[in-house]
Amino acid sequence: MKIITTPLFIILCFVIGGMVFKFTVPRQCNGIQHDDSIFVLTGDMRRIPFAMRQMHAYPDTDLYIIGAGASNYEIANRVKIESDSKSTYQNALAIRDIAQRAGLDRIVIITTEDHMNRAKYLISRELPDTEIIACPVPLTGMPPAKRLERWVVEYIKYIATMIGINES
Repeated sequence: MKIITTPLFIILCFVIGGMVFKFTVPRQCNGIQHDDSIFVLTGDMRRIPFAMRQMHAYPDTDLYIIGAGASNYEIANRVKIESDSKSTYQNALAIRDIAQRAGLDRIVIITTEDHMNRAKYLISRELPDTEIIACPVPLTGMPPAKRLERWVVEYIKYIATMIGINES
C-alpha cells in the first residue's frame, strides 16, 4: 500500500504545485510609471509587439530588448538591444548588468504569462534590492492543448531553477 501512496502523493504535489504556479502569475500589466525602464525578454512572437505598445503608452520609458529575436522589428531610438543572451538565466544576468550600470532600483519585466514566474525569480535573484514590476503578455489565440503544454514545460523549468539548475 505504501508503494502506491508515495507516487500518488508525488503526483498530487506536482499537480497542486502546478496550479499554484499558474494562478500566482499576475494577470495584468499594472504599475508602469512614466519614467520606468522596461525589459522585454525575447523568445515568443507576442512579447516585442506588446512591449512596443507599452512604450508608446508610456513615452518617457526606456525599452530594452533582451536576448535573440529583435532583428525583424523596426526599433525606435529609445530602444536598446542586448542580443548575446540565449537563455532566461543569461537574460537575467544581462538585465542585472544594465540595471546596475544605469543605477536602476525599479524595472518592468515583459514576458509571456507562462514564463513570468521563472523569469522574475531569476531576475530578482540577480537584483535582490530592485523592485520588479511584472507585465505579462497573455497567451491569446493559442489552442488549449498547446497552452497547457507551455505551462507544464515552464513549471518543470521553474522547479529545475528552484533546485539550482539555471540553464534549463
